[in-house]
Amino acid sequence: MTVPTTRPRDDRGAATTQLVLVVPLVLLLTLLVVQFALAWHARHIAQYAAQRALAAARVEDGTAGDGRAQAWQSIDSLGPHILTRPAVTVDRNRTGTSVRVEGTVITVVPGVNLHVAGTASGPTERLTTTPGGNRL
Repeated sequence: MTVPTTRPRDDRGAATTQLVLVVPLVLLLTLLVVQFALAWHARHIAQYAAQRALAAARVEDGTAGDGRAQAWQSIDSLGPHILTRPAVTVDRNRTGTSVRVEGTVITVVPGVNLHVAGTASGPTERLTTTPGGNRL
């Protein structure tokens, strides 16, 4: 009589299966970390551009156009590919100036579209006189 030999099950192929399941998850998590780091950086670019635009627009002889030009220059020098589709809004009146820079973060993970904005506001600089006629 022949005794059938049963081979114990081996683990061949288990590492490949684990790799197929784990590596895509690790890559996705890594790409999400990169995506949110780019969003953080783009937010800082927008805030910096808004502050620079405010500094240019709020001076006594400044204009809203000066502020917009300064914002675009800042965006172009710091991150024209990180902050995509930027929009700059400068509102300057006699008493105050405000700037808003917004845009979309470059997409690393498909389907994740993040929007960022930076704002800055302050009083418009102007010469005033005291009741005695002295300039302040």
